[in-house]
Amino acid sequence: MQRTIDIRSDDLSGQATRRLIALHLAGMHDTSPPESVHALDVDALRHPSVTVWSAWIDGDLAGVGALKDLGGGRGEIKSMRVADRFLGFGVGRALLRHVVGEARARGMTSLWLETGSTPEFLPAQRLYESEGFALCGPFGDYAPDPYSVFMTRAL
Repeated sequence: MQRTIDIRSDDLSGQATRRLIALHLAGMHDTSPPESVHALDVDALRHPSVTVWSAWIDGDLAGVGALKDLGGGRGEIKSMRVADRFLGFGVGRALLRHVVGEARARGMTSLWLETGSTPEFLPAQRLYESEGFALCGPFGDYAPDPYSVFMTRAL
């Protein structure tokens, strides 16, 4: 059965979203040393340069994703996380495509992201590659890090 994924802007006030962000952060700390964790907490996701969307299936939170405006026509994908019970439903791809579309609508000309380099992050890397992202070096304030993979895509 095909389920509809409803993606909407999220102000991070809901407990379901806050729990998923906390789970995301905990997972990053479980797989990377503290200095290599670049995920944003709820307060950082509320910065005016960041927009967060949540994905819902049948009234249940299925995932989150964010776009940070880096200026100069560049955006960064942040805090992409699918709830475990919705892995394999296409939620990550739907959120990624939504963020890409929003970045285009805002006039951005490129998107950038940082993800992990350990085996747990291989599905994310494959998703990004399948949607046109290519490996690149560190960008913005990032430094080379064996726990990070950097990717970019022109829009």
